This record gives sequence, structure tokens and C-alpha cells, in this order.
Amino acid sequence: MSIERVREYLKQWNADERILEFDQSSATVELAAKALHCEPARIAKTLSFHLKDKVILVVAAGDAKIDNKKYKAYFGLKPTMLTCEQVESLIGHAVGGVCPFSVNQGVNIYLDISLKRFSSVYPACGSSNSAIEVTILELEKYTNYIQWIDVCKNWQSSSVHEQNV
Repeated sequence: MSIERVREYLKQWNADERILEFDQSSATVELAAKALHCEPARIAKTLSFHLKDKVILVVAAGDAKIDNKKYKAYFGLKPTMLTCEQVESLIGHAVGGVCPFSVNQGVNIYLDISLKRFSSVYPACGSSNSAIEVTILELEKYTNYIQWIDVCKNWQSSSVHEQNV
């Protein structure tokens, strides 16, 4: 089970006990925000893409959308998301529980700057009914991310204005 894989992975930082599990689904931004009683923007959604012969993840704020022009300018290709059928085998987590923790070897992780306006965010933890609250510094530490990027749009006009600590 993918959540157990994430739990084992997060043990190295003593963060495994912080994983939250819900009776209801948290598989979408809206469902996760409802389960966590937080703004949808604070959900750290993990999007999976093909990039030439690689697979990448982009972790972005729940209110952000991929900006095709920014993505192409950064990566040199238009964004091509993995299909639902490809996600689990290529990433290591099923759709609804895709997260930036304990992913398959060779998957590169990028963090979108849309997350930086928050002191903490909520990524999933490998199942469609789990999440963990992490600070931005913890997100960096736990994900083995490549770098911060700016490939999203629509989040700057959000009504959420929390300052990153």
C-alpha cells in the first residue's frame, strides 16, 4: 500500500506520525480542503508529466493552474500529463494519492513558487484519503526536489494572502 511506503519514508525525519487519514476521500483539491478545513489553495497538489524520456512531478498550490507558455519556456516542451493508467506504475502512487514523497527512482520533483506564500501546505501521502501538514522548509527537505520553478498561473489573484515565515 502506497501510504505505508510514504509512512516508512517519512520515518527518517520522525514525520510519519503526522500523517492524517480521513474517513472520506481527499483525492481532489476540493475534497482535501474540506477534509482538512482549510483553503483549497493550501493543498499542495502533485501533478505528473512526461518530459522527453523522463517523468516529472510539479507540486503546486491548490488554486494554481499550469501555464502552458511558462511550462514550455522552462522545460522546452508543452506539458503532457501522464494518463491515469500510467501514474501508479511510473510514479509509485495511484491517482488521488500522488505525492512528492517516496516516488519511484528517476522521477524528478519540482516545486512551484505558488506554494511559497504559505507557511505550511498539505500534500497527499500516497492514498486518496491522506495528507500531512508540512512547512515549506520541510517540503523542500522531504521531497528531494530539483528546484523551485514558476510554471503556474491564476494563483496571484487568489484571495489567500498568508505570508511565508
